[in-house]
Amino acid sequence: MLKQILARIPRKSSKADSLNAVENNSGNNNANVGNGVPFNSSCTVLSNKLNVVKRVSSVIFPASIASGGQLVDPQVPFKDVSNAEKQSLFLSKLNICCLVYDFNDPDQNSTEKDLKHQILLELGDFVASGSAKFNETAIAAVCKMCAANLFREFPPKCNSIVARSENEDDQPVFDPAWCHLQLVYEILLGVLGQRSFDTKVAKKYLDQKFIFKLLDLFDSEDPRERDCLKSILHRLYGKFMVHRSYMRKAVSNIFYRFVFETEQHNGIAELLEVFGSVISGFTLPLKEEHKLFLSRALIPLHKPKSLGVYHQQLAYCIVQFVEKEQKLASVVIKGLLKYWPVTNSQKELMFISEMEEILEMINNAEFEQIMVSLFRRIGCCLNSYHFQVAERSHYLWNNDHVLNLIAHNRHVIMPIIFPALERNNRHHWNKTVLNLTQNARKVLFRMDEELALACQSKVEEENSKLNAVAESRRLTWERLETAGSFQTMQSSISTAIEPSTCIVAC
Repeated sequence: MLKQILARIPRKSSKADSLNAVENNSGNNNANVGNGVPFNSSCTVLSNKLNVVKRVSSVIFPASIASGGQLVDPQVPFKDVSNAEKQSLFLSKLNICCLVYDFNDPDQNSTEKDLKHQILLELGDFVASGSAKFNETAIAAVCKMCAANLFREFPPKCNSIVARSENEDDQPVFDPAWCHLQLVYEILLGVLGQRSFDTKVAKKYLDQKFIFKLLDLFDSEDPRERDCLKSILHRLYGKFMVHRSYMRKAVSNIFYRFVFETEQHNGIAELLEVFGSVISGFTLPLKEEHKLFLSRALIPLHKPKSLGVYHQQLAYCIVQFVEKEQKLASVVIKGLLKYWPVTNSQKELMFISEMEEILEMINNAEFEQIMVSLFRRIGCCLNSYHFQVAERSHYLWNNDHVLNLIAHNRHVIMPIIFPALERNNRHHWNKTVLNLTQNARKVLFRMDEELALACQSKVEEENSKLNAVAESRRLTWERLETAGSFQTMQSSISTAIEPSTCIVAC
């Protein structure tokens, strides 16, 4: 009985029937073409358009998104659709924002650029409102949109950190596409800060390749972009524990290439600023990987000429390591002595300031390992003819902790330092340095007068020997000059007296 009732109810046409009808129509059309009748099928054109949309969406979204229903017109504002359709509209707007325009020509595609700018603003507000649901579909769409807009290659002329360090007054270069790039960065940062953002799902799309290309963007000449990248990299490091080791290795490789190959990179300061906060979060005891990062990546950064651009951030990172483990102070000072600048006085001032900061945290056992080589270098700095270097070196005697270290090891340090102070006292040209030298000598005499007098007498004895050697050398040169002039005189006289010969031919 029930079957008979159901049989009488008219059936809805199924998808298969509609497809068969389309195939029959296309077959009839093909038959018409074979008969010579003109063919202009709107169904075929529509089918081609649908195929194009499907192909584009498969590039931007996963296959599940492309088949998950029809997307809403991206030009419709979020306020004009229901809550059920907002997620689809969100995906549609992300999809259309994957189109990238050339901003070198401001008149080209101006209408499309304005439309994209408006959509990006809407996306940023929608993400900030917390209405978006960041499932796998949305995360994939956001990553694709960010990759399409952000990941690009910079021209070779952008690598100008050396030029920027030599010409500090030069204006930075700003990217003409920043009006779009800024909004994309804000969307990405907002997505990473959402509570509904699932890192387990997102690591499939925010993978190592994505992070690698993101780190490449730190070479941008636009300081605004590098500042945005700082926040994003810090957020990624905090959320994705699985990628932390890779991030450290990737940043180390950037430092290696910068120090030992190119010496050209615009984002060293920003990368160091991010890792300053990362290092402060290291747990104790420090892993061997972290110590290698200090010795192989951070300390060699003192070598390039452009140290002044990022020295403040570098010194902060190194101080964070020494605060974590004081035994690393000797490693840092040995590295500073290895890369100590000989002909660059401005870098030398930076080294002295950083070295004093490290000495304030070093204990006596570590200090004894490096005190001889360290104070030999300080002695050279005391005698520097660049008055700022000499002046800055004398200020070490105003540091109480450094003075205590010198007092505990005065039998080793004073014989090294006293000759440098005596040379300054006799030969230095700057009056301020002479006054500081006198003050340093007084400090050493108050510390141990007997040892200071012994060092002074030894210096005087060595000076007398050197003077005797110099006088002997001067007399030797005078004798050589006298002997040389006497031989020259004899040869000229003999040439004048010698009779000229005359050959007579018979």
